[in-house]
This record gives sequence, structure tokens and C-alpha cells, in this order.
Amino acid sequence: MSRKSLSDIGVSNLKPRAQRYAFPDPELRGHYVRVAPSGAKTFAVVARDPQGKQVWASIGPSDTLKVEEARERARRALQRIRGGLPPFEEAPTKPATFEEVAASWMKRHVEAKGLRSKAEMERCLKVYVLPDWRDRGFVSIRRGDITALLDKIEDDRGPRQADVVLGILRGIANWYAARHDDYASPFTKGMKRQPQTRRERILSDDELRAVWWQAERAGTFGAIVRMALLTGQRREKIATMRWADLSGDVWSIPASARGKGAGGSLKLPPAAVTVINSRPRMVGNPYVFAGRGNNAFNGFSKCKAAFDDALPKIKNAEGEEVAIANWTLHDLRRTARSLMSRVGVRPDIAERVLGHVIAGVEGIYDRHRYDEEKALALDRLASMIALILNPPGTNVVAMKERGQ
Repeated sequence: MSRKSLSDIGVSNLKPRAQRYAFPDPELRGHYVRVAPSGAKTFAVVARDPQGKQVWASIGPSDTLKVEEARERARRALQRIRGGLPPFEEAPTKPATFEEVAASWMKRHVEAKGLRSKAEMERCLKVYVLPDWRDRGFVSIRRGDITALLDKIEDDRGPRQADVVLGILRGIANWYAARHDDYASPFTKGMKRQPQTRRERILSDDELRAVWWQAERAGTFGAIVRMALLTGQRREKIATMRWADLSGDVWSIPASARGKGAGGSLKLPPAAVTVINSRPRMVGNPYVFAGRGNNAFNGFSKCKAAFDDALPKIKNAEGEEVAIANWTLHDLRRTARSLMSRVGVRPDIAERVLGHVIAGVEGIYDRHRYDEEKALALDRLASMIALILNPPGTNVVAMKERGQ
């Protein structure tokens, strides 16, 4: 016998059956209580949309909803279904924050593509962007916000760092725009703080002496500086050198870690071996230039600033003492390459030491490893550095490892 009304007690008294069944609400056509074999009861509605398709929608469980509340929700749902709308209005979604979008970009773009600059990108976001934009709605960030952030970075860390952050933010915005129809990137041309020019800076002999002198006193960072001058390798390759990559005086850069611009297998000169042997082996840390925990050294910005503050001054052409300005760690790589030319190393061998791609037919067909030639080139480079540090007839600075 059908009930004349549906009460909360009546719902609780509905008994389960072997198969799920729907008990109708006598007061509202299309409103039911669905009873599962387990005894679970759920309020639901069923109606036909304008195309005649039958649509079922769940209102909610009976143990959290009273009949009157379920019936009221059912009326709205039935009206929407018959009007061709979804049974329920979609709850407004919270806009994605900058931190959420940046994390997704890091996972789906940077990590997925194995980009070598992942660590630097993470550092820049953590240091320069997230403190101000962490909880900002991503789509709410406008051109004025970007300009204000870049101004702050330029004032604190210089225009080059501002441009590095700009490149990261533009990459995130372009990636997001490619995935969302209604988003337009706020980045435009003309936002860079420095003109796009090829850097040509190398250290003069006086600058090299001052940098080497300070590097002998600058711990792990200073050891990386000296290795950069002695090998011409990129700072990331030096910082991630593992003890397992070394066999005597041969440094084999793993193929999976080489990426762009690495010299492959290199027989190191004695001066470089001395630098390596001076590094302590940290328990549980596989890196020669160890950082915190089991990680490689990664404190470049802070250590570079402290290094520059402690650099001795040099004399300019007028005999005035001036500070060494506008130099980067990558300038050491360019300096090493120039010094190899200065001591007569063949250009193609010097390029192979640095790991540059040899262009044309030679690069395609010449599969010789040039290990001996590269070793000789590094020996000549080390000799040239030693000569600069100790010019004939002087005793400027000894090219040896000092206490850390």
C-alpha cells in the first residue's frame, strides 16, 4: 500500500531488498528514496529534459537530510532538468593561485621535459616571487603587478636577475594560456630590463689574480670558481660532480647529466686534482662540492655576493685602485676558452673541451674522442693560469690549495 505522505520516520523504516528500489514521494512527483541492498538510503529525482531524455540525479543521503530539505532541493532540481539545465548549479570554483599554477607548470612542463634549469627556476620563484604572489589569484595578476615586482627585484638584485625572473614568469603565463581559452598573457615586448646583447666579458690578468686569491679563501664556492677556470666547464656541471664520476685524474661527466655544453671525459691537470682532493667527503653525500644534506652545492647567489664584497681591488690604467665589477661565473668559462687560444690550443680542441657542438661535416663524421688532445689543452690552460698568477720575476700568488 502506498503511503499518503513521506516522513523522516517513514524513510528510516524502509526495508532493504535483494535489489535496489526507488520509493516515491507521494507529495512530489519525480522525487524518490532509493534504497540499496545494504540499507543505505538516498534521496533522488528523475525527470525528462526538453529532448525527452530521462535524467536521474542524487539529492543526498537520508542520514544527513531531512525529508522537507530533500523535497525542497528536489523541486529546484526537477525544474532545472525540465528546463534543459543541469540538476544543480555548479558551485563557484576558487580561482587557482599563483603558487598552484606555478607548481603545476613545474610538474607538467619543467620536470616532464627534464629542463636543466629546474633548480634555478625553483630558487627564483621561492626567493623573488612567492613571498609576494603565493596566494594571489593567477588570472588577477596584471601588467602593473609584474612591473612592480620586477622593479623591486631590479633595485635589490640588479636588472639581470629581474630579467631572469621575467623569463620564468612569461613561460608560466604562456603555458597557462595554451591550456585555457579565456586567459590572455599580460606579458608584452619591452618588459626586459637589459638589452639583448651577447656577453663578451673575460677576466683580465689582474682580475684573474684577484679572483683566484679570494677563491682560495672562499670554501666550497671558491673551489668551484677555481675549477671553472681550470676546466672551462659550466658551474652546474662542476657543482654536481660526484665522487663516482672520478677515476684517478679523469672526470667522466655522465651522459644523462651532461646536457648542453659539457666536455665529456676529461683528464684533469694536477692543479684541478688538487682542488678536488682538498674537498672533504661527507657521509651520505655523493657530491664533491657538497651542499646541505645529501644535495650538491646550490648557494651561488649568496656566496657570489659575499665573494664580491671580499674581493681585493685592482689598479686601473691610471693607477687607481678599483673594484672588480660586472663579472659572472660564466665569464670564467669564456676566460678559460680565451686562455686556451692564448697558449695555442687548436680552436676545435678548445671547443671540444667546453663541450660545444662541432658544426658541419666534421661534427657529423669525426667520431674520434680527442681525449689526449683535450688533456693537453687543459694542461696548457693550467700552465697559463699559473704563469698569470706568478709572472716571471715576481711572487704574486702561489697556485696551490690553501686551508679552507
